[in-house]
Amino acid sequence: MSNSPAQDPAAETTDFGFRAVPRDEKKPLVRAVFESVAPRYDLMNDLMSLGIHRLWKRIFLDALAPRAGATLLDLAGGTGDISFGWLARGGGRAILSDINPAMLAVARKRARERGIVRGLDFLIADAEALPLPDRAVDRVSIAFGLRNCTDKDAVLAEAFRVLRPGGRFFCLEFSRVRVAALAPLYDAWSFNVLPRLGGFVAQDAESYQYLAESIRTFPDQETLADMMRRAHFARIKVENLSGGIVAIHSGWRL
Repeated sequence: MSNSPAQDPAAETTDFGFRAVPRDEKKPLVRAVFESVAPRYDLMNDLMSLGIHRLWKRIFLDALAPRAGATLLDLAGGTGDISFGWLARGGGRAILSDINPAMLAVARKRARERGIVRGLDFLIADAEALPLPDRAVDRVSIAFGLRNCTDKDAVLAEAFRVLRPGGRFFCLEFSRVRVAALAPLYDAWSFNVLPRLGGFVAQDAESYQYLAESIRTFPDQETLADMMRRAHFARIKVENLSGGIVAIHSGWRL
C-alpha cells in the first residue's frame, strides 16, 4: 500500500510536494506552478519524459476508445493533448476543463493552430466541484492532473456523478516503479536533472522540483484503485506502463 499522506477532508494540512501546507493554500500554490510553466509546458513534457509521454498518451487514447456520439470530459486537460487526440480519432464532443486559465489559454491557441473549430468546448472549473449536471458525459479522463488536486476523493466522486450509467473513468498518472533496477535511475533523473532542466529551459527550477516531489506523494497503484472502489466505480483495471513509472486506472459507472 502507499506511504502517501492521507487525503482526509477534515485534515488541516495536505501535501504540496514534500511540504505540508494548509489545505486552503494548495490550490493557489498549484495554480502558481502551472501559470509559471504554461508557456513551455509542452516542451518541458518532452524533456521531462524524453518524449515518452507522447507514447503514454497514445496508449491512454487507445484505452479511451473514442467514438462518434460519445462525450468526453477531459479534467485537468491542460494544453489539450487528450482532447485533441480524442477528436482526431473520431470521438464526439470534448469538454476541455482546467482550473488554470493560463493553461487553457495555451490550449485555445493550439486548437486554433490545428483548425479545431467544432466539437470542442473549454471550461474553467475545479475538478473537485464541477459545474455540470449528473449523468452528463460518457467518458471522464484525467491525465497527469489528479496528483495536483487537493481532495482526490472529491475528484473521483465528481467524475462518478457526471458519468452516465455505462460510462467510464480513466486516469493516467505517475505511479510506483515496479522494476527495482529502474528506481535509482528514476530518482536521480527526477531530483537531480528535472529541476535543472526547469531552471534552464523555463527559468523555474522550483516548480519542477514540486512536480518531481508530487509524483512521490501520489497514491500508489493499489491505493488509487481502492479510492476508486470507495467512489463506487466497478470493474477497475490498472495497467502499468514503463515499469510502473506511470499507470492507467480505469473504472465503470454501472
